[in-house]
Order: sequence, then C-alpha cells, then structure tokens
Amino acid sequence: MSRSGPPETVLPTVDVAIIHALRQAFEIAPDARRGAIAAVVAKFPTSLHAWAALGRASAPGIEAYMAFRVGYHRGLDQLRASGWRGSGFVRWQHESNRGFLECLEGLAVNAAIIGEEAEAVRCQQFLIQCDPRGRG
Repeated sequence: MSRSGPPETVLPTVDVAIIHALRQAFEIAPDARRGAIAAVVAKFPTSLHAWAALGRASAPGIEAYMAFRVGYHRGLDQLRASGWRGSGFVRWQHESNRGFLECLEGLAVNAAIIGEEAEAVRCQQFLIQCDPRGRG
C-alpha cells in the first residue's frame, strides 16, 4: 500500500476495432444479435468487453454465467499482466476496466441465479474491493 492508499490498476485501452465490431453486432436484429456478438468474441477472444457483451446477450443463468466467467478469468490474467498483485483498485471510471468489472458483476448475478451463493457473495465482495464507489 502506498501513502495514498491501495494501488490502482488500469487495463490497457480497448482496441477501437473491437468497439466498432460490438457496436455493429448490437445493431443487428435481436434474434441474431447473440450470434453476432459471439462472432466478435471468436475474432477477439481476449476482449473483456466482448465477453461482457456476450454475457449480457445470453439467457440469464448458466448461459450468461459461462460467458461472464470466461471474461472474469481472462480479466484476472490481464490484470496480473498489468501489474496487479491480487489487491488494489480496479475502478469503473476507466473505460478499459469496465469489461472486467462487467464480467465480475455479471458473474455475481448469474452465480446467484444458478444457486452458487458462496461464489455470488465472493464476487460481490471483490467488486466492492475493486471500486468501493461503484459505477458512480
């Protein structure tokens, strides 16, 4: 911990090609949207924003849980690569952090839906530790 509090980690800037591809996918008719988002994930499998979008486009429960869980674990890898040591802030105010935080938040919600209460609580606590101010 530094004099100013816990360290803060900011993930690298999101590639504009990913943002563009996701915007295009969201413009597709609702019945084909999830497939279009899945195609973005297939093209950019390390994109936390793409995994978060896939989770949001999935049916609540196990389908969304799977997408958010993959995004969450990919996010942990990216946080570690960015210098995160297992604690410290990962704030919502940074656009590049939002994919990870959305995956963590979605994982908490969908873990509860499928009855994984302990995991849901752990994820909710981790989300608060990442940014006590929330989406703010």
